[in-house]
Amino acid sequence: MARLTSAGTRPLRFASQLALGVAGAESNVAIGLARLGRSVLWTGRVGDDEFGRLVTSALRGEGVVTRALVDDGAPTGLLVKAKRSATITDINYYRSGSAGSRLAPDDLDVAAIESAGALHLTGITAAISASARETCFAAVEVAERAGVPVSLDVNMRRRLWSEQQATAVLEPLARRASIVFATEDEARMLVGGRDAADAAGRLADLGIEQVVVKRGARGAMALVDGVVVDSEPQRVVEVDPVGAGDAFCAGYLHELLAGSSIERRLETAGACGAFAVTVEGDWEGLPTQRDLDALGGLDVRR
Repeated sequence: MARLTSAGTRPLRFASQLALGVAGAESNVAIGLARLGRSVLWTGRVGDDEFGRLVTSALRGEGVVTRALVDDGAPTGLLVKAKRSATITDINYYRSGSAGSRLAPDDLDVAAIESAGALHLTGITAAISASARETCFAAVEVAERAGVPVSLDVNMRRRLWSEQQATAVLEPLARRASIVFATEDEARMLVGGRDAADAAGRLADLGIEQVVVKRGARGAMALVDGVVVDSEPQRVVEVDPVGAGDAFCAGYLHELLAGSSIERRLETAGACGAFAVTVEGDWEGLPTQRDLDALGGLDVRR
């Protein structure tokens, strides 16, 4: 999507300026992995418009291999972001009928999925249309046949669909994933549970090998092979919380591809999320190796 962000802290209707940029959970993760040195392919649709050209140029400029199919029958999706108060960020989506919502199974690069180290999806793509949902499941089928691990970030967006609608789609999608990222609320939405640990256990009972619960300022926990590992958060001054979860996923997947321990995966993931929130923007603060060194001497080079 293209992103419009109001300047200052005020309701959007009082904004005198809007800054233009790029947004999207999968885009954020792709950029995060590319900045850490990974080879990444992003697949999606954009409109034949300036917003679409902005999205593709931004991704390519960050080193992401971009399979952007130009749809001349629909506009590029749009996100409008305003800092309503010091602690509340108001986000509105304009994605109905967008080019991205017309994503279809035939858009997939099957060979690229079959040769990938991992396939990453989010619940947002599954939420925007029936054809986009079908594409998610089609991509998973390709990955399963090729033995490629599937990573799913639940990423519940209540402005796109209800909890009932989301659960009906994301629970079966999660069953087919190797790794599931979720907040505590998202995990409990899918499977219930008294707390994060109980919800993680219920997700693991679905056959998910790695369940990672993102807890924001309280850190994170992972349940892998029956073992629970907790991770403390990095302490930083937060400027913009949007995109922190995507940065976390990028750091975790980077270490997963490197064959690192679960402790190392969570450490790098937490560092990436912490660094991302210190900068305005959804992905602009995603760290490189040098950035992580500055944060705490964490070496993620592989």
